[in-house]
Amino acid sequence: MKTIVIVAANGFLGRVLSRYFLQQGWNVVGIAREPYDLIDGVDFVYWDGKQLGEWAEALEWVDVLVNLAGRSVNCRYGERNKKAIMDSRVGTTHLLGEAVRGCKNPPKVWINSSTATIYRHAEDRPQGDADGEIGTGFSVEVAKAWEKAFMQQNVEGVRQVALRTAIVISEEAETVWTVLQGLARYNLGGKMGKGTQRVSWITDNDFARAVEWIALKDSASGTYNVAAPHPVTNTAFMRLVRESVGKRFGIASNRWMLELGAFVRRTEIELILKSRWVIPTRLLEEGFTFEYPTIEQWMGGADGH
Repeated sequence: MKTIVIVAANGFLGRVLSRYFLQQGWNVVGIAREPYDLIDGVDFVYWDGKQLGEWAEALEWVDVLVNLAGRSVNCRYGERNKKAIMDSRVGTTHLLGEAVRGCKNPPKVWINSSTATIYRHAEDRPQGDADGEIGTGFSVEVAKAWEKAFMQQNVEGVRQVALRTAIVISEEAETVWTVLQGLARYNLGGKMGKGTQRVSWITDNDFARAVEWIALKDSASGTYNVAAPHPVTNTAFMRLVRESVGKRFGIASNRWMLELGAFVRRTEIELILKSRWVIPTRLLEEGFTFEYPTIEQWMGGADGH
């Protein structure tokens, strides 16, 4: 039986991976601050995310380590939140590196979160693994620092992969998709801003399948774009959201409306207006097959769509 250790296993993506790998017959160990929201069957290991402890022993003799730790970016980018966002990613990555280096039998593969937000705002062409252009701004600086901290670890015998993941959609939990469905039910599901910005996405199951595929592929290392191969415009995305809840009409949101809404919800409009046009060129070229390459296929094939 293979073993996977998931750091932040009680978060949304942690639960997605836990459920999937348990179904595949893996032993799943979840490292987290609290045992709440863990999937049944996951072995809980406590850590504080700040210092070495007994949790480091859980990394011995395991097949895969996946680090998903990081404070949510769904907040206002004040100085305190900026520091918390950065430290929660860079700090925990360095801490895990220290733990992995201390293992007598370290994990065979270490997969670390990153984000597709690392690329620039792109409406002119897609951003592939090899030709994607790194952007600017706070979110990009976080992603760059996160990946740098990860690649600096360079532990001998441990294959390392950073996941530049797009928006993960699901109806199993509150995600961007379900939040927008809620707006659409009140006829607020129109385009946001110009509507021309691209939305890169991936389904929860394809995300888990991609993680497994990377974990088991001995030649996989470096960075991977983890996104479905067919991103859509915001206008198209919102139309599909409306279709999913049986609404034909949705009021469009101008920039000032989004600014006001973001202020009220204590978040940033960058999460809505940045054009993330990301293509998973490495995954496709190396043989990964998506279960749902288009949102329409997911809507037609998932339960209740």
